Amino acid sequence: MIPETFSQGFLSGLAHPIIGLDHFAFLIVAILLSCALKGAARYLVPMTFIGATLGGTVLHLGAANIPMVETLVALTVIAGGVLVLTRNYPGAIVLSGVFAVSGILHGYAYGEAIVGSEAAPLMAYLIGFSAIQYAIIVGGVVGMEKIASRSEKVRSIAARVSSIAAFLTGGLFLALSLA
Repeated sequence: MIPETFSQGFLSGLAHPIIGLDHFAFLIVAILLSCALKGAARYLVPMTFIGATLGGTVLHLGAANIPMVETLVALTVIAGGVLVLTRNYPGAIVLSGVFAVSGILHGYAYGEAIVGSEAAPLMAYLIGFSAIQYAIIVGGVVGMEKIASRSEKVRSIAARVSSIAAFLTGGLFLALSLA
């Protein structure tokens, strides 16, 4: 159902990245990749993903066509999972590029839920999904920092288990998109 009010749009925006398991898996990957950055980059680079999701949604609303977007979204989850699993952490500039491409694809997929909506619910949707994604990523980075301050071994295990789960989720969604 297309949101009809500001509050419906906002709640839909808050929910989409969480109830969309493939999108949530990418947020886990974004947390783990952001943790490999130093200083303010841990919090600034994820904004590239957020901005690109906005751009991807606008592309969808502007009637641009990205074919096989669900397949491409699944591949972003798999690729991010591989980077974390192999501990191949790109620097801030490269990671910004990865986040930008991934964000456009995820945002384009998010756009499907809001096509045909009026301006107020649309703006609320964009605000909602931007806020929740950034809150999850930053909250995850802060949480991983706290875990690491107590035990690097536990942090490493948490990162490994999370990246495997994200990788498998991406694989499942890839298989479903190709079926």
